[in-house]
Amino acid sequence: MQREFNVIIEEGKDGYFISEVVELPGCHTQAKTLDELMKRTKEAVSLYLEEEQPVEEKFIGVQKIKV
Repeated sequence: MQREFNVIIEEGKDGYFISEVVELPGCHTQAKTLDELMKRTKEAVSLYLEEEQPVEEKFIGVQKIKV
């Protein structure tokens, strides 16, 4: 059974893309291209799920604010 996860993607100062899986604390990776990042993110999720029981949180969304 496949599950869906929300992934936040950022670009670091060094030009690498960084992904963080919202529902899986500590599950993140990086790569030089977006295609490679998605491949590595799927691998990271698979490895995470083998070792940990994910916290069942409901992702609501991302909001920008100005301060």
